[in-house]
Amino acid sequence: MTDQSTALAAKAAEFLRLHQSPDVLQLINVWDVATARVIADLPGTTALATASHSISASLGYPDGENIPVELMIEAVGRIAAATDLPVSADLEAGYGNPGETVRRAIGVGIVGANIEDQMRPLADAVAQMGDAVRAGAAEGIDFFLNARTDAFRKGADRDPKDVLADAIERGRAFLDAGAACVFVPGKLDEPTVAALVEGIGRQKVSVINVPGSLAPSRLQELGVARISYGPWTQRVALTALADAALVLLNDGALPAGTRALN
Repeated sequence: MTDQSTALAAKAAEFLRLHQSPDVLQLINVWDVATARVIADLPGTTALATASHSISASLGYPDGENIPVELMIEAVGRIAAATDLPVSADLEAGYGNPGETVRRAIGVGIVGANIEDQMRPLADAVAQMGDAVRAGAAEGIDFFLNARTDAFRKGADRDPKDVLADAIERGRAFLDAGAACVFVPGKLDEPTVAALVEGIGRQKVSVINVPGSLAPSRLQELGVARISYGPWTQRVALTALADAALVLLNDGALPAGTRALN
């Protein structure tokens, strides 16, 4: 192995270890080099995750695989090159070819990824996750697939018990296909999180926190492996920018305590 591939394999191994720790892994989502460096330099940051929605928005594309895959790979590669920490990329549904997209992401320094099932037929979704896992193995690293099921995101008009059962069935199937963790986005209450962990496994469930979500400490107690924040970190930053701009446009001053972070 080359020095570069050895270093990447070590990052992948460390990323896996962070998920297996009893301490919940918090990933603050970033969308460019500036945000990656700011978050990487904070005490307590052990790894980074990109947000596809945020990257797409920053480059003028709506979310949902509307950004050309070449631009997404370039963006996540720039982020990976800006830090020594492990970086996981949100690769949406794989841009039509999850295996090839994962291969290209590994080539620019990414050691893990979210891949969405978009509630495709289960057999198709399992094949999609398997392609991503095999691509990682072919590149010689223990690539961390955080297989995402959209059961809750697309199940608002269904019986919640059926939605939960779907999420658990899909999560187990994705783990059987080689995924390391199962991402279940949505604003989930405590009984739902507890049921997901019981059904899928401790340290095998990944969630997104949104305004009103359970505290990280409680999610850790429930056995969640990982918390991310998706586009909300960009929304926080843009809200602060808009609020500061309104002050400036009304004869105000820059906020006290503003720091040079890049």
